[in-house]
Amino acid sequence: MDHNKILSDLKSGNFAPIYFLHGEEDYFIDLVSDYIEDNILNEGEKSFNQVVLYGKEVDFKQVTDQVMQYPMMASHRVVLVKEAQSMSSLAELAPYFSNPSESSILVISHKHKSFDKRKKKAWDALKKNAVILESKKLYDNQIPAYITGIANEHQLKISNKTAFIISEHLGNDLNKISNEIEKLRLNLNEGTEITADHVQEFIGISKDYNIFELQKAIGSKNKMKAYSIVKYFSENKKTHPIQLNIGSLYNYFSTLLIAKKYEHKDDRVFAQKAKINPYFARDYKSAAKYYSYPQIRKSFELLHQMDKASKGVESRRFNELGLYQEFLYKLFAV
Repeated sequence: MDHNKILSDLKSGNFAPIYFLHGEEDYFIDLVSDYIEDNILNEGEKSFNQVVLYGKEVDFKQVTDQVMQYPMMASHRVVLVKEAQSMSSLAELAPYFSNPSESSILVISHKHKSFDKRKKKAWDALKKNAVILESKKLYDNQIPAYITGIANEHQLKISNKTAFIISEHLGNDLNKISNEIEKLRLNLNEGTEITADHVQEFIGISKDYNIFELQKAIGSKNKMKAYSIVKYFSENKKTHPIQLNIGSLYNYFSTLLIAKKYEHKDDRVFAQKAKINPYFARDYKSAAKYYSYPQIRKSFELLHQMDKASKGVESRRFNELGLYQEFLYKLFAV
């Protein structure tokens, strides 16, 4: 089930006896678990009816003992099992999963990986009686849309370009993204459109010197602007780590390769094939006119060399500005 649907049901007072939260993306697991921990019982009820257990420290018997107790002066007993992926006897809870207590809410947070569904008895019982959230990592190309969704939830507007700038700067760390959007919410009025100026002021991402502007400069072969941006990056390493930028440039040229193939096709066809927002299709197709297939393939070789050098492989000298400049010089020379 989607985390938003789970939260909506919880807020409506529609509780399930078991919430099984598992998968690679911790953020959505924490979102549901934290809501249950903070909101199902009031502070007075929590003292006798809410307990937090940790997978490394408990076995299935201890969990069963807790959920089988009756609530005291409360409608439910809430038992949260955190870091359940470390609980060796988790599957042995299958009998309880098959017949859970109606007066208890068991929340199992199984992080970093999905539950082994080959443990059929436990999994079949969970599918029958539990609300299951399988929390998957978002792909990089899904992050801008996610940022737009979070902004909209806070009654803020945001353009595709601004969402892209934030996503390229913050990566796919959903906790960090959520915190930064929260900063914007606290500083902006409802209905405000988040601009590059707001992002620069409250998140600290320069509106002129960011990976999006570098990609645009490279795409149009604007050498002066490109060299200016990488100089800024090398002077602000903490906010513009070279490894993150190399990854972003690799994704850029990968998309540019697809743009080259669909250069004369409809923008929507290309955007669908490249899995990008159609808003950016024209920029990529414009850049494709400046680069041949051999030049794009050469860019991957140059990025690979840059990546190795930035990690100290096959190079004793590590100078970020020098690496950026060498990459741009050879890229524009081909």
